[in-house]
Amino acid sequence: MIFQLSSFTLIALFVCLAMVHSDDHARAADALTAPADVAAPPKDAEVTASGLASKVLVKGTGAEHPGPRDNVTVHYTGWTTDGEMFDSSVERGETISFPLDRVIPGWTEGLQLMVVGEKRRLWIPVELAYQNMPGRPAGMLVFDVELFEFEKAPPPPPVPADVAAPPKDAEVTASGLASKVISPGTGTDHPQATSTVTVHYTGWTTDGEMFDSSVTRGESISFPLDRVIPGWTEGLQLMVIGEKRRLWIPQALAYNGQPGAPAGMLVFDVELLGIK
Repeated sequence: MIFQLSSFTLIALFVCLAMVHSDDHARAADALTAPADVAAPPKDAEVTASGLASKVLVKGTGAEHPGPRDNVTVHYTGWTTDGEMFDSSVERGETISFPLDRVIPGWTEGLQLMVVGEKRRLWIPVELAYQNMPGRPAGMLVFDVELFEFEKAPPPPPVPADVAAPPKDAEVTASGLASKVISPGTGTDHPQATSTVTVHYTGWTTDGEMFDSSVTRGESISFPLDRVIPGWTEGLQLMVIGEKRRLWIPQALAYNGQPGAPAGMLVFDVELLGIK
């Protein structure tokens, strides 16, 4: 996402879209009880190189594993190591769906170990969880996760050849924002600073690492221009509907060193689909 208050890698699991699955009360009660091994992984847990520990509770029926950007549908319950439950889709009676590149790293890694129908317990070190961010569960976290299904993500857009720096023919504004039209638009009106726009976008750091993309999620996104980073507020006002433009946004107009957000100059390919 490109909202100023959002985090790309450490988003809360409970803000994603949900799909309803009914569960009986007995199953829900069992799922909410803290596991006997909640305080630490048992000796028979699998441990990856990153320090993520896990154990299969119920074997799955599938054969394929989700990829790092695939959209998964799960039930889960999460506890801190003192046995306190802090979140549960089971308690809410609704499964939850989300792309694996939009959650904490321990979930991104752990779900890729699973197959459909599998239930697994994850012991996620603080470094792969919320890193003791204020307002988030602290320390190592324990999750019981049941994978219902997953949908393969579209392939990511190619990294631009000029991702490292703006080319000589880029337009540069007084603020230092550089941009270049990739495909001209069909409209004549430009968004205002308070307009709500609908776009497709992909963002990269200058080393070519893609950190976010509505294209790979297969969904455009709408937002008011006065609620995003300054480089977006300014850059989108240069565009017309149907236009696709590449933006090179200096750090001062991006996340300005905000912890948990992409650092340095950021590069976005943006297609403007609508204005309100």
